[in-house]
Amino acid sequence: MNNDKIKILWADDEIDLLRPYIIFLEQKEYTVITATNGQDAIDLCRSQVPNIVFLDENMPGLSGLETLQEIKAGQPDIPVVMITKNEEEQIMEQAIGEKITDYLIKPVNPSQILLCLKKHIHQRTILSEHTNRSYREEFNDISYMIDTARTLEEWMAIERTLTRWDIELQDVDSSMREMLDMQRQQANAAFAKFISKNYEAWFTQGTDRPLMSPDIFKRVLFPMLDKGEKIFFVVIDNFRYDQWKTIQPLLSEYFNVTDEGMYTSILPTATQYARNAIFSGLMPLQIQQMFPNLWVEEEEDEGKNLNEKELVKTQLTRYRKQYGSSYFKINESDFCERIIKQLKGLQTPLNVVVINFIDMLSHSRTDSKMMRELANDEAAYRSLTYSWFKHSPTLDFFRRVAQLGYKVVLTTDHGTIRVQNSLLIIGDKNTNTNLRYKVGKSLNCQEKNILTITNPQKIGLPCPNVSSSYIFCTGSDFFGYPNNFNYYAQFYRNTFQHGGISMEEMLIPLITLEPKK
Repeated sequence: MNNDKIKILWADDEIDLLRPYIIFLEQKEYTVITATNGQDAIDLCRSQVPNIVFLDENMPGLSGLETLQEIKAGQPDIPVVMITKNEEEQIMEQAIGEKITDYLIKPVNPSQILLCLKKHIHQRTILSEHTNRSYREEFNDISYMIDTARTLEEWMAIERTLTRWDIELQDVDSSMREMLDMQRQQANAAFAKFISKNYEAWFTQGTDRPLMSPDIFKRVLFPMLDKGEKIFFVVIDNFRYDQWKTIQPLLSEYFNVTDEGMYTSILPTATQYARNAIFSGLMPLQIQQMFPNLWVEEEEDEGKNLNEKELVKTQLTRYRKQYGSSYFKINESDFCERIIKQLKGLQTPLNVVVINFIDMLSHSRTDSKMMRELANDEAAYRSLTYSWFKHSPTLDFFRRVAQLGYKVVLTTDHGTIRVQNSLLIIGDKNTNTNLRYKVGKSLNCQEKNILTITNPQKIGLPCPNVSSSYIFCTGSDFFGYPNNFNYYAQFYRNTFQHGGISMEEMLIPLITLEPKK
């Protein structure tokens, strides 16, 4: 490890007695500068800008705590390690309040000093080396998982594994990022083949299909409610598994995770289809046939998610469930604050909440140049999600729900994927505008890596016209039209889209949270 650029400031009024330690550090190729009083330490911090400060707590003149205050006032990012003989709780609390990085109790030994340096100076380098090495060691195992995956459960395990590495590698100086990106591309290509081979059979062969959008109420929520449990069913749209892992630590203060499951979104992975399927317990074709007044066709200008409350009621009626229920939709912070005020008097066992922030974030990410810069990759997208969740009333909403003793089932209607490659498609003027799937007549796309459904009824989708078909993008592709193809290919590249076939869009979190006592 290269230490010759690491500069240590050691401030102690008995610095001569510490000469053996200084020689030891210099032999390790550290640069050590010294001070015998607080004022000199403050001046050296300004002129020399050390990487770390070892600061004696008990010095004449300016005390260690007073020196600490001055150092932090001018250079708050310099880590300061307090060295003290005094183990009084009050002194330690004051030092921690002044944001010391660490403290050591005299007498110290060389091993303690080295461990302190590794912890506070070399941690990032050590972590990067360890993480890179660990991923390299697991790379072949993940490739084998991808090559041999035959069930949806195995694909979910792959998504969890890739997400874990995506998050672990985001905060280190990693040479493995490119390898991980390639491995995810490989996984999504194989996953698309798996979906192309099996999806239609889940609806036509009478076999038990995996847990999908129309099954959430029947197979997850109703059994809980039948046991007398009180539930908040929270749907955050466009909410990927990695975004769940990002906000999980924020919720851990109020909830225990009792089930960290996944389920499979139906196709298209879009609000009109997937979310309406959740709330109705029906496939889109069934909604259109049974409740035509609640189904909005692709070509209609009306909002596609305006009938969710009514669809929930139809499902409760169909299954003869007598639970009292409520429905809330949160589009803006003030909506959330109003709902929080209503929670105190809430008595209903089933409470459905739709939170639309992630959807707004993904759309603004597409439309706004500033948002493109703020969320230019998955790590930045997760960071924005975390910041929103932490600083908006949404976290306070969850806290209040936990205080009221409600269990939470947290999920989404579908995820998103960052698109990269534009595919040329030709269709008539009535073809829908979504970039990841198209429905219409006479659709023509010569690409191989797409899924074409010529008989939509077989997979529970309505057919706007007799000759209409659906075409789905796979991987990170997206559709573009011949007019201004190059412009739109560039404009939409690296934006987060949904509607197609990828693990990020289809394999989505289904989390059960139990309030902490």
